[in-house]
Amino acid sequence: MLSQWYIAVPVGTALGFLSGLGVGGGSLLILWLTLAVGMEPAIARGINLMFFLPSALIACLFRWKQGRLRLGKVLPAAIAGCAAAAAFSWVGTWMDPGWLEKLFGLLLLATGVRELCYRDRKAK
Repeated sequence: MLSQWYIAVPVGTALGFLSGLGVGGGSLLILWLTLAVGMEPAIARGINLMFFLPSALIACLFRWKQGRLRLGKVLPAAIAGCAAAAAFSWVGTWMDPGWLEKLFGLLLLATGVRELCYRDRKAK
C-alpha cells in the first residue's frame, strides 16, 4: 500500500497539513503505517522522524514570519529537546521495546487528557 503513490501522496499531504497545524500528524502517521500498512513500529517511528523534520521546519518558518515564534523562548526548548532526544535514543538501545511502547502510550494518553482539560489562563 505504501508503494502505491495514489494512496501515499494524499495520506502524506493530509498528515503534513495536520502536522503544520500542530494537530500531531506524526502520531497519526505512525498509526497509519502500523495499522493500515502493517509496518513494524520501529520502522514506522524512523519514517515518522524523517517526515517530521521538513514539516516542522516549514511550520516554524511560517510561524516566525507571522511573528508567532520567539527565538528567545524557542532556543532553550530546542536545545533541551535535542539533548533529551539524544539521551533517550541511547537509553532506547538497551531498554526493552515493550516498555518503550508502554511509556509512549502513557505519554500520548497524558497529552490527550491535558488537551481535554486545558483552559486558557488569559481568557479569565
